[in-house]
Amino acid sequence: MTAAPSPALSQQQFRLRPPPLPEPRGPLSAAVTDLLRGSGSGDARVPSPVDDCSPYGDDLQLALYVLYELHYQGFQDVPDSLEWDSRLLACRAALEDRFLGALREDVPVDAAETAAQALDELQLEPVGDDGTGVSYFLRNEGTLDHLRVYAAVRSLYHLKEADPHAWVLPRLHGRAKAAMVAVEFDEFGAGRADEIHAQLFADLMADLGLDPTYGRYVDAAPAEALATVNLMSLFGLHRALRAALVGHFAAVEVTSSPGSRRLAEAMRRVGAGPAAVRFYTEHVTADAVHEQVVRHDVVGGLLEGEPHLDADVVFGIHATTYLETRLTDRLLGAWRTGATGLREDTCLPVSAGRGKAGAR
Repeated sequence: MTAAPSPALSQQQFRLRPPPLPEPRGPLSAAVTDLLRGSGSGDARVPSPVDDCSPYGDDLQLALYVLYELHYQGFQDVPDSLEWDSRLLACRAALEDRFLGALREDVPVDAAETAAQALDELQLEPVGDDGTGVSYFLRNEGTLDHLRVYAAVRSLYHLKEADPHAWVLPRLHGRAKAAMVAVEFDEFGAGRADEIHAQLFADLMADLGLDPTYGRYVDAAPAEALATVNLMSLFGLHRALRAALVGHFAAVEVTSSPGSRRLAEAMRRVGAGPAAVRFYTEHVTADAVHEQVVRHDVVGGLLEGEPHLDADVVFGIHATTYLETRLTDRLLGAWRTGATGLREDTCLPVSAGRGKAGAR
């Protein structure tokens, strides 16, 4: 009998297959996808004034997500050469200006606030452990269906978890670079393909009866989820925003360990399988260590050499919190009214092949 392929090999094969282009959500995303399909007029200009489009809405966020994805996995039947197509880059720049401009307006930075103070605020857990965020809801009352929706939405982030942050490496120096590499080394499995955190999340998805194929749930994900992923790409692709990317990374690492503990408890409570639990228990331990390294060596090392970037780190922290709060409000608002939180309140199909939890 031929042995079944290992999960790591299976996921690697999934990752090597580019996803199909998602369905457009308006004129901006339709123009972008038409150009990538080769059916456009050859004019890559945005079809309507970008200022008239919601900076956090489905249309702009999907158009930006698609353009950024050219730098990651690409799409089926889309030539790799379009990654640096000047028309598409001009289109992307217009969308980025709208998105970044809205963030700077909605996330003002107090000139007196330091990165250290902003990170201290993130570490303040609610008194009595009675917070109202997604991880609290899932731990206390979430169902298996809630957890499956959460995993599907978060797959846009976690299946590329460490990739955008790697763009900051050539833009850091000395202590900050060494520390960032050390943390990224862990994120990428410390030399083991089956321990890459994106792989662990793919295993979680399979355990929950979800399809772990890269990009599988883009069409179901709301604009709020797209924006959290686009933020990493925006910061990562611009050297001028390198400190904001460090702020984003720090915000994620500082808040990850306690949130992961609650999500691991949620997985156990609903009877999810070991791979689903393991993804979060891994982050409880690893990110508790990473948080200290990021605070003292990545952020501290960056600002030691370039103290004028302190406000940019703060902006990255607060922009991350702002967009995560928008996603939290979307999901909790839907779940408390019996909706799924997905676009058009779609339901997730159950995978027939894997995961006891997914069959319940």
